[in-house]
Amino acid sequence: QVQLVESGGGLVQAGGSLRLSCAASGSIFSINSMGWYRQAPGKQRELVATITNSGSTNYGDFVKGRFTISRDNAKNTVYLQMNSLKPEDTAVYYCNAAVRKDIRSAYVLYWGQGTQLTVSS
Repeated sequence: QVQLVESGGGLVQAGGSLRLSCAASGSIFSINSMGWYRQAPGKQRELVATITNSGSTNYGDFVKGRFTISRDNAKNTVYLQMNSLKPEDTAVYYCNAAVRKDIRSAYVLYWGQGTQLTVSS
C-alpha cells in the first residue's frame, strides 16, 4: 500500500506565504507525476500544479506566478510554495502521486487526505 501525507496547511493573512509538503511512503518502486489540487466549499476540485519526475511543471491558470511546485525524488516528497496568498485561495489542498509498486506494474494514482489552508483578509 502507498500513503501520501500532507503537511503545512493552516491560517495565514492575505499577502502571506506558506509551504505545503506531501510525502509518499509504502510500496514504491517509482513515482511519475506528483501534484497538488484544491477544493473550496461548494466548488469542484481543481488543478493547482503538477510536476513530473524529470521536473516538468504545469500550473492552474489562477496561479499566475504566485505558486511554485518542486519535488525531492530521493524523499518521494512534493512541495508547494505559495506566495501572495489571497482569501480566494482558501481550500482543502490535496496532493497526488502516480506510483508504480514494481517494474511490472502500471502506475496507480494515489491521493492524500488533504490539508486545510485558510487565508484571512
